[in-house]
Amino acid sequence: MLRPVPNLADYGITPEHGFLPKEPPATELPAYYSPWETAVRNLQPLILAGRLRKTIAQMPVLSTGQLLTTPEWRRAYSILGFLLHGYIWGGDEPADEIPQPLAIPLLKIAAQLELPPVATFAGLCLWNYKPIFADEPTDSLENLATLFTFTGSVDEQWFYLVSIAIEARGARSIPLMLRAISAARENQTQEVTECLTKFAEVVDEVNLVLQKMYKHCDPHVFYHRIRPFLAGSKGMAELPRGILFDDGTENREYKHYRGGSNAQSSLIQFFDIVLGVEHRPTGETRPKPNTPSPTSSSSSDENGEARKRWHNFLMEMRTYMPGPHRRFLEHVSSVSNIQEYVQSHQSDTDLVMAFNTAVAMVKAIRTTHITMVSRYIVVKSREEQRDIQPLSSPSRALSQPQSTPGGMLMSNRPSSKHNKKAPLRGTGGTALIPFLKQARDETGEAAIGPWAKKLLDKAGVQAPKVATLPKLDEHADGQMQVVGLAGTWSVDEGEGGLCHW
Repeated sequence: MLRPVPNLADYGITPEHGFLPKEPPATELPAYYSPWETAVRNLQPLILAGRLRKTIAQMPVLSTGQLLTTPEWRRAYSILGFLLHGYIWGGDEPADEIPQPLAIPLLKIAAQLELPPVATFAGLCLWNYKPIFADEPTDSLENLATLFTFTGSVDEQWFYLVSIAIEARGARSIPLMLRAISAARENQTQEVTECLTKFAEVVDEVNLVLQKMYKHCDPHVFYHRIRPFLAGSKGMAELPRGILFDDGTENREYKHYRGGSNAQSSLIQFFDIVLGVEHRPTGETRPKPNTPSPTSSSSSDENGEARKRWHNFLMEMRTYMPGPHRRFLEHVSSVSNIQEYVQSHQSDTDLVMAFNTAVAMVKAIRTTHITMVSRYIVVKSREEQRDIQPLSSPSRALSQPQSTPGGMLMSNRPSSKHNKKAPLRGTGGTALIPFLKQARDETGEAAIGPWAKKLLDKAGVQAPKVATLPKLDEHADGQMQVVGLAGTWSVDEGEGGLCHW
C-alpha cells in the first residue's frame, strides 16, 4: 500500500509561507526574559566594548517555563543562538566554554525545537525577520527587516533577508509538487505537466531573488565582518576541542557543531527530492546504466519504498533543520515519483519538456550560486592571500581592519613563507568546492531524454566555466584549500561556495 502524500499541516508547513512560520516571528519575549532581550538588543556595543562575555556570565539562569507559545520558543532560540556565537567569536580569542546562564536554557530550548544548540539557518533566517508594514506581503524583500544581527550592518541584514525572501518566494512550489505526486499516482499526465511548468517558474523566481544578493551585501564586508560570527566548532583549528556547555552537571563533554549554512534550508533539499536528483559522496562518479554501485545503492524505508542514498553532508544538514521539517523531507523522499513517472511516459513531449525545464531551473540556481561564491569567497581569499591583512577578530571587524597578519579566524592560514600550505579557516569542515560542482552536475543528471542530457548533464557536454580564477596555495596534487561560510573547501579551479547548495 502506498504511503499517503504528506499533509503540510502535520509538519507545521503552509502553502502560502512554506517553511517560514505561518505568522511573523515574535518580536518580544515576556518581561521575565528581559536579560536576554537586553543583551541581544545591545549585542554590537557589548562586543565592541569587550563586555559581552562578562554580561552573559553575570546573567541569571532563567527557566524556560515561561515560554508559552511556539513563536516565543523560536525567538528564544534565535536570541540565544546570536548570543552564543557572539560569546564564542566576539573576543580577541575564541571562547570554548559556555557559562550556565547561556548553556542551560539554550540546551533545553534546542531540545524542545529538535535543533542543535547553535545558530542554525532556522535561527538566523526562518525565525529572524519581521514585515516592515503588517498589511503588505512578506514574500518581498521590499517589506522585510531582520530582528537580530551580529554587526548591525546593512550587509548582514541583506544577507539574511535574501535567504528569507527565497523561502517565501519558493513556498508555492511545495503544494504544487505534492499535487504533482498525487496526479502521477492517478496517471493524470496533464496535471503533472502543469505542476512541473509552474514549479519551474517558481524556481526561476527564486534564482532571481538569489541574484539580488549583490545589491546590498558587499563581498568584503561579508568575508571579513559577517562570516566570522557564523563559524561553527567542527573542523575549526581555533576550537580543536569543540565547545563545552556548562549545564551544571558533571557529565559534560566537548561537542562539535557545523556553522550556519543555507544547506540547512529545507526548501533547496525539497527541490532535489521531488525531481529525483541524487547527490553522491564527493568524488564518487555516477554508475553506468544498469550497473548498480555498492557505494550508491538504494535503501528502503519502512514502507518498502526505494530511496536514493544522498551525500552524507546533506543528510547531516537535515539534523540542523527543525524536527518537523526534517520529517517532512523524509516523508516526501518516500513518496517522490515524478522522475520515474516522466521516464515511463517519454512519448509525451510536453511532459518531458516540463520536467527537463524544471531540472534546468534548479541547476541554474546552482550555477548562480557558484558565480556568487567565487566573488564573495574565492576572490576575497585570494586578496587576503596576497595582502596578508586579515582582521584579528570579529569584535575588531565591527570597527576597522587591522594590519596585523594572522588573526583569530584565520590564525592557521598562511602568514609567512614557512606556512604556505595551511588552509584558510572558516565555519565548518567539509570539502565544498568539489561538492558544489558535483551537486550542480548531479542536478543535470536528473534530466530525461538524450537531447536534454546533452544540454544539462556534464557527461554529455562540458558546461562552460562560470568563473575562472588563479589557483591559490597549490598543493603537490594540484588541489587547493579554501574555507568559507560552512566548511573546508578544496578548490581546484577557482570556484567556491557561500553556502552548501
